[in-house]
Amino acid sequence: MDALTHLIAWVNPGWAAHRVAGQARLKAAQRYYEAVAITSQRPRRGNNASADAVVDNSRQYLREYGRHLDENHDLAVGVLDDLVTNIVGCGVGIEPMAVTGAEREPDEALNRQLSELWAEFWQSPEVTGEFPGPEMERLVCRSWLRDGEVFAQHVTKAAAPFGSRIPYALELFEADYVPYALIDAGNRITHGVQKDGWGRPIGYYVMKNHPGNRVTVPGSRFETVFLPADRAMHLKFVRRLHQTRGVSIFHAVLTRLDDLKDYEESERIAARVAAALTAYIKRDSAMADVVSASTDGDATTNRSFAMEPGLIFDGLQPGEDVGLIDSKRPNPNLENFREAMLRAVASGTGTRFSSIAKNYNGTYSAQRQELVEGVAHYRRLFDYLRSKFYQPVWRHFVDAARLSGQLRVPKNVDERSLYCPEIRPPQIPWIDPLKEIKAFEMMVQNGFRSRHQIIRDLGNDPATVDAQLEADPLDVRPVPVAPAAKPAPDDEDDIQEAA
Repeated sequence: MDALTHLIAWVNPGWAAHRVAGQARLKAAQRYYEAVAITSQRPRRGNNASADAVVDNSRQYLREYGRHLDENHDLAVGVLDDLVTNIVGCGVGIEPMAVTGAEREPDEALNRQLSELWAEFWQSPEVTGEFPGPEMERLVCRSWLRDGEVFAQHVTKAAAPFGSRIPYALELFEADYVPYALIDAGNRITHGVQKDGWGRPIGYYVMKNHPGNRVTVPGSRFETVFLPADRAMHLKFVRRLHQTRGVSIFHAVLTRLDDLKDYEESERIAARVAAALTAYIKRDSAMADVVSASTDGDATTNRSFAMEPGLIFDGLQPGEDVGLIDSKRPNPNLENFREAMLRAVASGTGTRFSSIAKNYNGTYSAQRQELVEGVAHYRRLFDYLRSKFYQPVWRHFVDAARLSGQLRVPKNVDERSLYCPEIRPPQIPWIDPLKEIKAFEMMVQNGFRSRHQIIRDLGNDPATVDAQLEADPLDVRPVPVAPAAKPAPDDEDDIQEAA
């Protein structure tokens, strides 16, 4: 009890008790919120700014920083390569799953026709004609993760350059085409995106030319056109609700990657200095008189000599010795420090440490655990691409094929199944193929998965595999055994009597 409380207790004991109880409650509340107490060692961090306000402060600088690392930092390139390879790989697998009638039997002829048209379309799906489908997928995924977002337009105009018989193509835009600075609260325009009262995008204001182009048509550098949302796709990587524009996946590890690069560069320079052997002459001060007499009184005469393999040097004066400069390089702790930083980078980007560090030491259980955790993150990102990129592209492709007369759909086909293909992510490589194959075999035998499902997971077409096996004279598939017929009721009675 402090002095003021003692004085209050002498005047009014009731007030004193109330003051003591209030101080106790205050101390209890302070214990709950001690983590956010502002001190000189722990200043206040964060604020209540909205997601768009935070992005507005960083603007395009976060995106430019990520591109700089992708262009100049080998570890950043490795992180993006690992993500892109495990999310889309060499291209995802899309298999039509159209079914007919109430029996919902697969329409093999229609599915085969869809597959052939899709293969033709995917050879050149974008308007420039520069990239085939799988390479376009990789560029879209890389831009989405590195820049935080990417835009695309569904092109169906007759004058557009189509790469197949299907009158449909994609036009891709980097995030720079939609300006951050375009904000109009009255028209609900935020960072170049116009929304309705519910927050749904109505359209995007897209520049006609990239703002970073050095050569553009005069007066058109910042000219924009309005792109309706039903003709556009906006893939964005966000961390908060109501966030209009995306952020780079490097947002939490940019500083760590930059510092690690500077540290490694310093260590490389130190190792190069250490590799340049440097020698010096040590003199004993007690032999100064002898050295002075031998050099005619000039004891500080500068002497130099060229070093070469097998050199025998006998020009030392009395009391002199040759010393070498040892810089203690290379640093033996560099590798451990680098691995610790890469583990933090892997945690912040959802990648696997062994993949970005190219360090595959460890037991099967440890590698399996790392793979399981990594696959969950890869599949989460792939699910977003599947719903926001692949499925809209497939729907527009089917509509364009039907309207152009290239696709004839029978009347008894379920319309919903026509627009819902199976979109498969790339197969994650095995750690131990023998164990994986045994696991697949047990799944099929116990009815947990089908052969066709496993074949699809491996990246193959079940119909093609079965056709090849049928034509293979060395087909080693086991002959399925039909289940035993259930005995008739009379036979059951006879069996029980015999027992």
